[in-house]
This record gives sequence, structure tokens and C-alpha cells, in this order.
Amino acid sequence: MASSMAMDILHFTQQYSLYSNSFTFIIGTIGNLLNILVFTTLKLFRNNQCVLYVVTESIANIFQLTTFALIFILTAIYQTDPATSSLFWCKFRGMMVTLCTLISFSTIVFSASHQYLSTSPLFYLRQLSTIKLTKFLICTSVIISLLHNIPFGIFTEIRSSVCDVFNQNMLNYLSYFYYPVLSGLLPVLIASVFSFLAYNNVRRIVRRQVPIVRRKLDQQLTAMILIRIIVFIVLTVPYDIQRMYTFIAKVNQSNLLYFAVNNLIGAVLITLFNLNYAAPFYVFVITSARFRRQVKHVLVKKCWGRCKRWFLHSINKVHPIVDTESPACSVALE
Repeated sequence: MASSMAMDILHFTQQYSLYSNSFTFIIGTIGNLLNILVFTTLKLFRNNQCVLYVVTESIANIFQLTTFALIFILTAIYQTDPATSSLFWCKFRGMMVTLCTLISFSTIVFSASHQYLSTSPLFYLRQLSTIKLTKFLICTSVIISLLHNIPFGIFTEIRSSVCDVFNQNMLNYLSYFYYPVLSGLLPVLIASVFSFLAYNNVRRIVRRQVPIVRRKLDQQLTAMILIRIIVFIVLTVPYDIQRMYTFIAKVNQSNLLYFAVNNLIGAVLITLFNLNYAAPFYVFVITSARFRRQVKHVLVKKCWGRCKRWFLHSINKVHPIVDTESPACSVALE
């Protein structure tokens, strides 16, 4: 009876994971592509350090969502997990997930710290926030993440048709440092502190002689990053707790019903966790009226306008499209 129930739970978990991850992949890919489009199109955001972090995060998020989608789609196609028979896929998927997680989380931390530096009342702190430092930190993050992946490639293996890490030292590292600290508490704490400090700086920025365009941009980005950090905390902490418990309690298939229930809980939490990679664009749209106007401006005035011009040109109609947008509106948006 317990075995039959466990198999039903495992089957439901598999179906739930397939559909939830497919949905997350679709909305996340669209959202991240729109993030990249908006932040790289508007002149207002060009050469802004915080925006460069957000664009880098969006690129890492697309790779992460694609990896997650492949994991569940391939399992659905072959009716079994290819990682249990292909050592390459077993190692590659784990390394990709870890790589994209570290890059994405590090850019979240960097964007929060940048907002603190760029809005600081202290001139020497504002001087530290440069595009050169931003590019250096992003490159360093990628290199360190790649080096960090080497042990995952070495110690991930297949035993008894299970793709996992079996080395005890590596398991201890995952249980007591990677999940609770490196991909959990550490980025959450650092991002939270810098976001709070940046928010306080922005509240006092009116007292400084700052151009109104720069002031509005700082206020917009700080508010967007602050809400992003809050969502990041809410979605990350429960999953990290569950992963730590799974490793520390050594949950395995010896008790099938317990294993199935833990898998179901983990599937729900990982769905929420994966929203970290899908939600940024939608968080920005919901929380910032100015960003909504900027998205509309890019999609309607720029993208749709270019499509119309291309279409008219392709059918050899010489009817110039007059841009009715006022210069003042363009300046406000860009």
C-alpha cells in the first residue's frame, strides 16, 4: 500500500515538474529577453553599471532556464532520466546549474552593492562605482564560478542508476557550505544589507545637487533592485533549507514513501526557486510605473515602428512613418 502510494506521488511529482518547469521556461525566457531588449535599447540605461549587472543576470537566467527545461523535457521524452545512463549529461547538467546559479546570484549582489556606492553621499565611494570595475567583477565572477565547477565535474557520477555526488567530503561541502552559505545565506545577507543602505541613500539624495534625470534614474533602479532582492529572499530561503535537510538527513530510496514525499516538497520549492530566474522582468514591470512606460516605448515606438518601416519598404511603398512622439517624452523615457 505504502509502495503504491509512493509510486503515485513520484509520478505526480514528475508530471508537476515537467509542466511547471515548461511554464517557467516560457515566461522566464520571454521576460529575460525583454529585459535585455529594454536595457540595451534605451540611451538612458547605456553605460550604467547596475544595468550591465541586470543584463548579465538575464543572460545567465536564460541558460539556467534552458538547462532546467531540458532536464525535464528529456526525461518526459525518454520516459527515464538520461542522466542515469549518460555520464556526460549527468555531469554537464549539474555543472551548468551550479555555474548559472553562482553567476546570477553574484550579479544580484553586485547590483545591490553598486546602487549603494552610486547613491552614497560620500564622493570617494561614488568614485568606486565605475564601468571598468563592473566589467572586472563580472569577468571575475564568471571565472571563479567556472573554477568552482571543477569539483562538481569530478565527483558527480552514476551509481546504481542514480546521478549524484557520492564523495563524502563533497557531500559535506554541499550540505554545510554551498547550499546554506554560498547559494543561500551569503548572497541573501549581502544583497539585503546593500539594498537597505542604498534605499536610505536615495531618500537623502534630494539634498545633494544631482541632475534630476540622474536622480530619477537612481531612485528607479534602487526601488527595482530593492523589490528584486525581497523576491530573491522569499524564493531562495525555503529551497535552501529543504536542500540542506535532504543532504543532512541523507534522504534516499530505502524508505520509498518518505523519499517520495520529500521529492514532492522539493519539486514545489524548486519551482518557486526557479522563479528567481524567470521573475525579474515581471517584478520590475509590476513595481515601477516608469519601467512600464519604458517597456511600452521600446516595444511600440521602436520595435513596432521598425517592423512597420521594414514592411513598408519590402512592399516598395514610399510612405515615410512620421514619429509623433514629442522630444520631451523621448527624453523622459530615454
